[in-house]
Amino acid sequence: MRYELYYWPTIQGRGEFVRLALEAAGAEYVDVARLPKSKGGGSSSLMGYIDDPDAKRPPFAPPYLKAGKLVISHTAEILQFLGPRLKLISADTANRMWAHQLQLTITDLLVEVHDTHHPIASSLYYHQQKREARRRTLHFIRERAAKYLDYFERVLQSNAKTKGRMLGKAHMIGRALSYVDLSVFQVIAGLRYAFPRTMRHLESDYPGLVKLHDQVAVLPNVSAYLNSKRRIPFNEYGIFRHYPELDRP
Repeated sequence: MRYELYYWPTIQGRGEFVRLALEAAGAEYVDVARLPKSKGGGSSSLMGYIDDPDAKRPPFAPPYLKAGKLVISHTAEILQFLGPRLKLISADTANRMWAHQLQLTITDLLVEVHDTHHPIASSLYYHQQKREARRRTLHFIRERAAKYLDYFERVLQSNAKTKGRMLGKAHMIGRALSYVDLSVFQVIAGLRYAFPRTMRHLESDYPGLVKLHDQVAVLPNVSAYLNSKRRIPFNEYGIFRHYPELDRP
């Protein structure tokens, strides 16, 4: 099946978690808004369906995915749909539900990351809420980041233990690559970009997550994607933004 992904064409953002799954699986897809306008692309292509008064089930916002006649929105929901189809989660109900729970927790983390630079309102520019951003980020760095990373490290380490021994590869669920592994990779990469000093201070406490990040980065399909023009660089318009004045561990 050829999938159509609808997300902003100039940022990684929440859409990147879907892109990583599609790329890792070698799926056929088109990143619609990144097409030329002459071929139906551009940012305006995202809002056409959302604002269509005749759409029966319009998404609230990007990202959303078209798969045949289905339109699925929200990153975690899209990945729950794609996971079994791309063989990025087993068909086992317990594993699928567990993967969805973990992805929703990642969604919670992304909200908190976003709020470090936009703590008052998304409609305001960063420079209009700098003082509040410094205060919010201080709490994120000192309390919240470690709380999330502690949890994901615990989940990973628990999954790795079989009869008291550690398995060779790091995975969040079972013994095979899942979309949650890919999402954790993106979280670590994003935090390293946004808060490099903080992550240098914290990473020694999370050897499993670092190992997982490094394993994902060298997977053939992922590596090819990361080194291609399809991978949009981190920038100061997405969720993970680097403002040096906020990076104070």
